[in-house]
Amino acid sequence: MKKIITILALLITIANAGYLGINEKLGDIVPLDLVFLNEKGEQVTLKKLMDGKPTILTLNYFKCAGICTPQLNDLAKMLGRLDLAENTDYKVVTVSFAEDETPDLAKAKRKNQLASIPRDYVADAWHFVIGENNSSHVLADKVGFSFEKTVTKLGKVDYIHAAALIIISPEGKITRYLNGIEQLPFDVKMALYESSQGKVGPTIAKTLLYCFSYDPEAKTYIFVWEKVAATVMLFIVLGFFISLLRMGRKEDDRGVAPRREPKEKKEGE
Repeated sequence: MKKIITILALLITIANAGYLGINEKLGDIVPLDLVFLNEKGEQVTLKKLMDGKPTILTLNYFKCAGICTPQLNDLAKMLGRLDLAENTDYKVVTVSFAEDETPDLAKAKRKNQLASIPRDYVADAWHFVIGENNSSHVLADKVGFSFEKTVTKLGKVDYIHAAALIIISPEGKITRYLNGIEQLPFDVKMALYESSQGKVGPTIAKTLLYCFSYDPEAKTYIFVWEKVAATVMLFIVLGFFISLLRMGRKEDDRGVAPRREPKEKKEGE
């Protein structure tokens, strides 16, 4: 019975996991007239931020205690090694999807990330913005980026979300998803080059990492089973079924009495 309950729980997990993460929308067009607030608190459209260049888009939140900072740190490191001219060959836009974040947070985050790039970098090439009139949520929906708001026992707000770079062409077409935290400069360079031509490229197979809520009381990240990648759950379920089948066969083998061959009659009997 316990095994059956476990399997049912895992199946529910698979059903719930599908909506959280990234639902790729390669080839779809992002509305460039979406309005955001930049680091100075000024209203600016996505079109102006992109400035007619292929753009690296990230969706994060600036108070994130999980993978946002490692992702942005790796992005800064990668940009320092990228063999392209920033602000000429490409742009970078980091959008906060948190409802309560401010331009001051965006300004501070931008300052820290630009300072971490290991070379002189054109500051105007990378912008950090927050939503205006729900624009960040609209953008997240348009690119298939799903997240979930959580509140800890102490009332701290966090978000469960995935980490990925989303490449958008100058016309607003979604051309590539680069999943995970660490990205190779060559992969990003090719993605931007193809995006500049409007070409849609396949997603490079990488594990889609998730950011979980941080519980300051327990000083640990809250692991939410239903947010684990559905593919992992499928393998677990498959393993349980194989195990049950093997156990069933063993029980069947033990339940069948061995066949006794009839004794041959001796002569004279």
